[in-house]
Amino acid sequence: MLDLSRERRRMVDVHLRRRGIHDREILAAMREVPRETFVDPGFEEFAYEDGPLPIAEGQTISQPYIVAFMLEMAEIGPGDHVLEVGTGSGYAAAVMSRIVDHVYTMERHAGLAETARRRFETLGYRNIDVRTGDGTKGWPEAAPFDAIVVAASGPGAPLALQQQLDVGGKLVIPVGDDPDEQRLLKVTRRGASTYSEEDFGAVRFVPLIGEEGWQEDNRIRSSRVSPLLPARSLPQMIAAAAEPLPEFDDPAFVEAFDRFADRRIVLLGEASHGTSEFYRARAWITRRLIEKHGFTIVAAEADWPDAAAIDRYVRHRPPSPRADMPFQRFPTWMWRNAEFAAFVEWLRAHNEQIETPASQAGFYGLDIYNMRGSIAAVLEYLDRIDPEAASIARERYGCLTPWQHEPATYGRAALTRGYRECEEAVLRQCRDMLSRQLDHAGQDGDELFDAAQNARLIASAEHYYRVMYYGGAQSWNLRDTHMFDTLQHVIEARSPDAKAVVWAHNSHIGDARFTEMGIVRDEVNIGQLCRQRFGDDVAVIGFGTHAGTVAAAKHWDGEMEIMSVRPSREDSYERLCHDAGTARFLLDLGADPALHDRLTKRRLERFIGVIYRPETELHSHYADASLARQFDAFVWFDETTAVTPLGPEHATRGVPDTYPFGV
Repeated sequence: MLDLSRERRRMVDVHLRRRGIHDREILAAMREVPRETFVDPGFEEFAYEDGPLPIAEGQTISQPYIVAFMLEMAEIGPGDHVLEVGTGSGYAAAVMSRIVDHVYTMERHAGLAETARRRFETLGYRNIDVRTGDGTKGWPEAAPFDAIVVAASGPGAPLALQQQLDVGGKLVIPVGDDPDEQRLLKVTRRGASTYSEEDFGAVRFVPLIGEEGWQEDNRIRSSRVSPLLPARSLPQMIAAAAEPLPEFDDPAFVEAFDRFADRRIVLLGEASHGTSEFYRARAWITRRLIEKHGFTIVAAEADWPDAAAIDRYVRHRPPSPRADMPFQRFPTWMWRNAEFAAFVEWLRAHNEQIETPASQAGFYGLDIYNMRGSIAAVLEYLDRIDPEAASIARERYGCLTPWQHEPATYGRAALTRGYRECEEAVLRQCRDMLSRQLDHAGQDGDELFDAAQNARLIASAEHYYRVMYYGGAQSWNLRDTHMFDTLQHVIEARSPDAKAVVWAHNSHIGDARFTEMGIVRDEVNIGQLCRQRFGDDVAVIGFGTHAGTVAAAKHWDGEMEIMSVRPSREDSYERLCHDAGTARFLLDLGADPALHDRLTKRRLERFIGVIYRPETELHSHYADASLARQFDAFVWFDETTAVTPLGPEHATRGVPDTYPFGV
């Protein structure tokens, strides 16, 4: 007998999971059920291709993806009672039987029904009842059902099936008059006599024959089907759910985000690293969370030593005597901009009114890049506290010294045998600093914590630059895991119940499991890790725009330019938001279940970092993602403008001098 278990696993991983099926129980069931048992003899080797196959009576076994998609739409789960109309080969009923409490399946062809029954018995699937009859009438004595799945296309949703749904139950059925293309419809029973409908796109099924379907051998419609409601377009649904946002200084703007204030961590994204509206919106939201809701941590996609200079300034601590001016490394405009500087000044003024240092809000960097600054910070601390330990640290960091200004080149050198000992030396220094932190807990807390975190950064950066040259997801995962670990260290250092706001790009905060990053490239990010660690104590808020201007470079280490952002593509989430017709809004993705379901479908989403290449925008800046699974909410600005850069290289008449940027 053929062993097709490997092909079955591949079907699930390639044809289902990577195409957006995420329900773990459905994926597990389809890994378990042998589809080759349900195809006709001679077709076994094709059982795990993603296509329909012919079976007896002129019927078909649906392609695996459609089976999984319909079951995910039906939202089946443990304990459910489910009705299937159109048993066919029995495969879909078998899959459902591995998930739900009981499956009732109806088939009008007696031969197909009997064959399916024998297959269930052979496999030991004893929670399936099979009946031969008119499936459009349902199975009244077994009703109500938590879900009804119809594997044939009718002119509409049969009233008998709708009436056999439990309240909250879902009916999934293909409908339409065209024999070559139908629409996949989900009907949800909202009350005793109220239903809602959602359209999930084009499909093609065999006709549903029966009293409340089509008549045999022709396409005459039964009178006992509900007329289809006029389908609302996705932009119309977004427009109805969108909460218009006023100007930033209007109290109503920040009040709209109070719904997330009970979370321990609020992650605020951005669709580019050079858009003024994103920075200003995050600043105003963060101010509200700090002032009214007790948040004391602002953690950003910035390097630790650079952010430490900002933290000293906003918490009225003296500057580090040897520290470099912050944010001098490319891309300088990402943090050396007028929008961020205004927030820094506000944070300093706010903290000035807080008498207890432990209650002041701090600013912390999560990122990994400034290895040079971190080495300097560790040595500066040890020079003051323990010169002998500083001498040992200098020796250990010696192998990194030639690469401090160009750390990426270290990775290439580290592939050679002579640099393998560097990793252990750096790790020993990190362990020593962490041991020192434990030994001196409560003494010189901020200074020692800063030095210990810099030691962690150096160890992570050494590893990061080393693995860059192996390719794959490892370097990205190391970076985002370091960012998440840093966030946890900061929370632990501040207090057990400290609350944090995170500022980072959408690609870092939007749950990677529901983007091309995680599905195709096996990458993780800080948003995913936060959800996995803190669960419902996390709010993930993405940001987006249709068009405007952005501060960006054309290549790494290139000159910053103010570029025009191309209007969003017609097949993107951004175009849906643009077509909704509201200039700026908050979309709470959990407020409207029907809209949430529609926005789980993977579409293109735009990601602009510090580099923008309009001429190759599709390949350079768009990726597949599921908006409603990535984020808990989405903030939209239809037209946006570039940030205002600060610094000697961007000197502009009228821009005020601002410490700690040294402009």
